[in-house]
Amino acid sequence: MNAQRLTGDLLAKFVAMAIAGGIIFSGVFAADLDKLTASCASCHGEGGTSTESTIPTIGGMSEQFMIDTMDIYREEDRPCIEAEYLDGEKKGEKTDMCKIATELDDEDIEALAGFYASKPFVRAIQNFDTDKAKRGKRLHDTNCEKCHEDGGSSAEDDAGVLAGQWMPYLEQTFKSYGSGKRVMDKKMKPKMEKLSDADKEDLIHFYGSLQ
Repeated sequence: MNAQRLTGDLLAKFVAMAIAGGIIFSGVFAADLDKLTASCASCHGEGGTSTESTIPTIGGMSEQFMIDTMDIYREEDRPCIEAEYLDGEKKGEKTDMCKIATELDDEDIEALAGFYASKPFVRAIQNFDTDKAKRGKRLHDTNCEKCHEDGGSSAEDDAGVLAGQWMPYLEQTFKSYGSGKRVMDKKMKPKMEKLSDADKEDLIHFYGSLQ
């Protein structure tokens, strides 16, 4: 058996073992991905379904949305609010999303984005005001539907799922946009600036009503 044939056979065996062992060829091993998702789950919940109203559910978001979000955190174009890990090995330790994003390499982020995109978006069960939700629906249909399709429930537009997201988190987000601490998309900015505080509250109740 010549060297070329031997090399080919060894490569074939390695590939077979890698597939059987669950290696993810994005560059991140399955064990590494488990460790990464366990860290995320300590705040965002299993599969990205948050049980904390100020922390967003991320399961079911599109891969591109997740990658873009982490890039924004790397650039510190979103507020980097310090918080404690709620569970897991790092419970009680303080960190923020900008720090987390800079500690991950591109392959880590791509693997995480793929993992959470494969999960369902589980809508939060929460209280809402029916009248505000009705007004919010009209506002959404007029101002937001073009980019946040299907009442804000589609992940395919890469704009983030709003329908069924936690209302306190959405309230924080709207305040960050209003204060300028969070950068808005150019198409979004003029529409958001037209909305009153009452309009924004109505929108939040509409998204919260979708359960």
